[in-house]
Amino acid sequence: MKKTILALGIAAFMIGCGSGDDKATTNADSGTPAKEAKADVSQHPDYKKGLALIGQSDCLTCHKVSEKVVGPSYQEVADRYAGQAGIEDSLAGKIIHGGAGNWGQVPMTPHPNLSQDDAVAMVKYILLLKQQ
Repeated sequence: MKKTILALGIAAFMIGCGSGDDKATTNADSGTPAKEAKADVSQHPDYKKGLALIGQSDCLTCHKVSEKVVGPSYQEVADRYAGQAGIEDSLAGKIIHGGAGNWGQVPMTPHPNLSQDDAVAMVKYILLLKQQ
């Protein structure tokens, strides 16, 4: 009897855990397949350049892709600003000159040695992270 219960328990556990190869997972909010919900932007030239520049800077001290640290996550920034006209230059200015008040009272550290072109490349990378 104990062996039967143990065998059933193990079988139930294995079925419950699954194999991890479930391709039919869906996005709970939209009902669309999760793998199709967001286009792969990792091959986009702006993504690659911006990611490299961010990796060489101190950005990750205060920001993460999907979680708020000191400053907002990159996805929060993208969700708020993506698609707005002229936003790339405006946000690049915030990166270079710093600022406060848009995301609380903690000031954004200025990065005066960063070129406008590099700051815009970083912003383009961040805006590509907009959640769909």
